[in-house]
Amino acid sequence: MKTILVPVGSSINAKSHLQYAVDFAKAFGAKLYVVQIYNVYTKAGTMIKVDHILERESNAFLTELVSAIDTKDVEVYTRIFKGDLIDTLDKVCNALDVDLMILEPRTNSIKESVYLGKTSGKIVKRTQIPILIVPEGCEYKPIVKILIALKSAIIKREGVLKPLISIKNQFRAVVNALLVKTPYHKEEDFILNEELKSILTNIVYAESPTTFQAVLEHYKNHSPDLLCVVRRKRGFFSKLWENNTILKKDFHSSVIPVLVLSGMK
Repeated sequence: MKTILVPVGSSINAKSHLQYAVDFAKAFGAKLYVVQIYNVYTKAGTMIKVDHILERESNAFLTELVSAIDTKDVEVYTRIFKGDLIDTLDKVCNALDVDLMILEPRTNSIKESVYLGKTSGKIVKRTQIPILIVPEGCEYKPIVKILIALKSAIIKREGVLKPLISIKNQFRAVVNALLVKTPYHKEEDFILNEELKSILTNIVYAESPTTFQAVLEHYKNHSPDLLCVVRRKRGFFSKLWENNTILKKDFHSSVIPVLVLSGMK
């Protein structure tokens, strides 16, 4: 893992979140890009050009933010981009060859009851970039135990497990799997390929209407430092796919980081 990207919003948690990202990058010897993306919607007849104002304010904000943390000799670069959030993130990540995005659950200061806000939810939902969602106030610590939750272990996309394997190897972590039999289960869903099988220590089988519900029922028994899930069209964050938000009351494991891999198929 060589390049990590951190999109920054206006949340009050931005400083502690960036410190976590720096500490995480330090463990891998990775460089860190801290970015802010803005878009301008103008009305007919508007005389004031605001692009340069927003760019100047964003640069000042990022410079002040980075200066307020301990960068620990990590290479930290700040960048400002104008454009559509998702398209711009995709282009930036491709251009910079980003291995992982570290994301706040709420990039803007919104209701405390919300675990995953609309902006963060949109990024998780509409990109295929591997993402580490780090809860508010979470302090960095080495990852010792990982729980990966799957309703299907079929892997057709090359390299999809790379972020998980990288984290496992860096911290010498134990990876346990929760395989969830849902109403749409097929026998081949539980056939593990050699790459996935080789990184697992234990496998637990569960039957539940959704992977999400199975995790809520089982994750405390595993006490993981990291929860790993996979993007699917109707996947782990089932409510997220409907309105880009999810409430804390519906996601009780919101105290640990969540690694979201790109789609496996």
